[in-house]
Amino acid sequence: MSSKRLWLNFFSMLICLLHILPFYILITTSFKAMDDFSSKWIFPGYLYLDNFISAWFNAKLATAFQNNLIVTVVSITFIVILGSIAAYPLARRQTKWNKFIYMLFISALIVPPLTSLVPLYKFMVDLGGMNQYWGIILLHITFHLPMTIFLYTGFISTIPRELDEAGMIDGAGQFELFYRILLPLLKPITATVIILHGVSVWNDFQFSLFFLQKPELRTITVALSSFFGQDNNKIGWVAAGSFMGALPMVLVYLFLQRYFITGLSAGAIKG
Repeated sequence: MSSKRLWLNFFSMLICLLHILPFYILITTSFKAMDDFSSKWIFPGYLYLDNFISAWFNAKLATAFQNNLIVTVVSITFIVILGSIAAYPLARRQTKWNKFIYMLFISALIVPPLTSLVPLYKFMVDLGGMNQYWGIILLHITFHLPMTIFLYTGFISTIPRELDEAGMIDGAGQFELFYRILLPLLKPITATVIILHGVSVWNDFQFSLFFLQKPELRTITVALSSFFGQDNNKIGWVAAGSFMGALPMVLVYLFLQRYFITGLSAGAIKG
């Protein structure tokens, strides 16, 4: 094996290690008792499950999981549907107007959500979207659509146009052509969109903190933040709650990971 390959393997393993270490610390902290001040690098010789029980009931994670599920599932459903439909004509019809619309969507990627938080807050108050599922869902759809359209447009551009022509010869209309012929081919990029934006929406803190202020509407991240305070620092509870909160997205990734790399690379090549 060449020295170049050895160095490449070394750096790859180093990067993997750097990504794994936070999860290892999270797990060790989750299973340690509150009075256990041993090193965070040492896995405890016992399993202390009270952190999970305390986090579940004190943060009301059952309600928080329900809120997360509603917001994430509805948001991702609309993001996938609207993003794929918008990307289809942008990828297939390279008119000046479509190119302008595409660049307009892409330019929205450089706008950090926090810079527009104040006008967004006022707008949602005027619209009556505060403490409403539909309000925060609308925000997630708005801020995640540009990247979704970018990925779908790039992926659809890699699909031969001959499929469209064959469908039109068989008498298929535009919508029938999209849903019956192209949509089944979009599984890789759809899996990529679900993973990327699903994780982002599921772990959202900033929008959930400002726009879902009622205790019964708190998401997991906001509920766990209540364990931090001037006189309150339940790090074991937070670690256990974070561990439970991360499991759904880990399972989704394991289920869709075979499509993830293919969709991400293909969606970015021509985008």
